[in-house]
Amino acid sequence: MSCSSYAAGSGTRSARRTLEFGRTHVVRPRGRHLATIVWLHGLGDNGSSLCQVLESLPLPNIKWICPTAPTRPVALLGGFPCTAWFDIAEISEDNPDDFEGLDASAAHIANLLSAEPADVKLGVGGFSMGGAMALYSATCFAFGKYGNGNQYPINLRAVVALSGWLPGSRSLRNKVDHAAYDAARRAATLPVLFCHGISDEVVHCTFGEKSAQTLGSVGFQNLSFQKYDGLGHFTVPREMNEVSSWLTSRLTLEQGLP
Repeated sequence: MSCSSYAAGSGTRSARRTLEFGRTHVVRPRGRHLATIVWLHGLGDNGSSLCQVLESLPLPNIKWICPTAPTRPVALLGGFPCTAWFDIAEISEDNPDDFEGLDASAAHIANLLSAEPADVKLGVGGFSMGGAMALYSATCFAFGKYGNGNQYPINLRAVVALSGWLPGSRSLRNKVDHAAYDAARRAATLPVLFCHGISDEVVHCTFGEKSAQTLGSVGFQNLSFQKYDGLGHFTVPREMNEVSSWLTSRLTLEQGLP
């Protein structure tokens, strides 16, 4: 398997804590390099677990970058430390948003993409908490800045969220009210694929649907929300086939062999 890895160069320093990101794994394109996507794992997982699945997809033009989240105490787990893109107390609309953690991870993702060639299309995707980070990155791109007000530097061309949710949804409406025309244009033109299993007992499908509705209400007009009967909190080949077809179409890639 052509999956290489390297250690993250540094942590992201803040007044409260220093976050050290784990090892980053890379799946090289098998054909012409037309796109690079940072793919994000779920809570407690790591980047290496994704390589085999991503390499098996019929997407020879994509370079996949699979970072590993920092290890941190997670309130949802009673403070037990594990890999997490941000802290979370409960998977619901009532969860207090950890914008410091969200911004630190979004900046790390943007930094990984910033080193890619100028003619390569860039995207972010992920599963569960990784999908939540992908959707948060989409809002940072649309509004041109992170939650802390710093400029967001990446021109995203596609976002994929599997079994995820939208962090920071309660603050989005205020951002929209103060957004410029460019922000509305970026939100309207960014392709977003949001997939969810109807039988998901970890991140309930209704929560995913509400997140998709919130994104639509703030201007993400090019969003497709797909539900799958019988699918729990995991991925299946038919869902990944949908992801492959969608990315091939939206990023104008060459059709790969299954």
